Amino acid sequence: MSLSFMTVLILVLMLLSVNTLIIVQALTEEAVQNVKEQIDVSVYFQNDVTEEEILEVRSYVDSFPEVTEVTYIETDEVLAQFRETHKENPDILASLDELGENPLGPTMIIKTREPGEYENIITALGVPEYEHIIEAKTFADTEKAIDKIGIITKQVEQAVLVLSILFTVIAFFVIFNTIRVAIYTQRIEIGIKKLVGATNWFVRGPYIVESILFSLFSMVFAGVIIWFAIQFLDPYIAVILDSQQFLTNYFRSNILVLVGSQFFAVLALTIITSGLAMRRYLRV
Repeated sequence: MSLSFMTVLILVLMLLSVNTLIIVQALTEEAVQNVKEQIDVSVYFQNDVTEEEILEVRSYVDSFPEVTEVTYIETDEVLAQFRETHKENPDILASLDELGENPLGPTMIIKTREPGEYENIITALGVPEYEHIIEAKTFADTEKAIDKIGIITKQVEQAVLVLSILFTVIAFFVIFNTIRVAIYTQRIEIGIKKLVGATNWFVRGPYIVESILFSLFSMVFAGVIIWFAIQFLDPYIAVILDSQQFLTNYFRSNILVLVGSQFFAVLALTIITSGLAMRRYLRV
């Protein structure tokens, strides 16, 4: 009984480590995607720029295949956004009111597919033809942040992968010894069955059923723990990723693949291990 419990426990730990790896990968992909979506190039025009000049720049930017979106903000909206951003700073607002006119020009916001492509846009807009109409260009270089996320994630994934392999190896030996002990205690019965003509599959049957039960119990216990862990983590992840029930939705949308692949992996491990443990006692 204690060996069976230990077998299920090790399988549960193995499944938890594998699902931790899956969670880390899912969170990393979502975090990187969120960071990428927040990156853009802001092009600030002089306040005396003409509509024809803006359309020329926009047409030029749209010609780049890496550009996915170009948003144009008119001067009035730029001023409104500026006031909203600095609403807690009365000195800036007072200085703006003293001018008596809108000193801000229109703005163009450019998005590309990958962060590394923004440098190409910045360089392209630095041509002399546009120096007199473009006041400034800003680009928050978050590529380093993405690289750091990747490095941290890779280190976590490696640690979790090592734990998964460790628990798999431990599970192999625990199952192996559990089946060997069970077979050893029934070796005389097995010998009699073989002498009266029982096939190897007939002898293996009870132990294969035991392997299936190990797999089912470990999947159920691991599933319950993972479900509670997801419910606990989701509120904290929602604050970071601005996505409600991210892990819950992720596991729901991939439930068949995750459960099916893990169940058959655990089942294959237990059956193969049981088969190796029984080989000696099937030779009569």
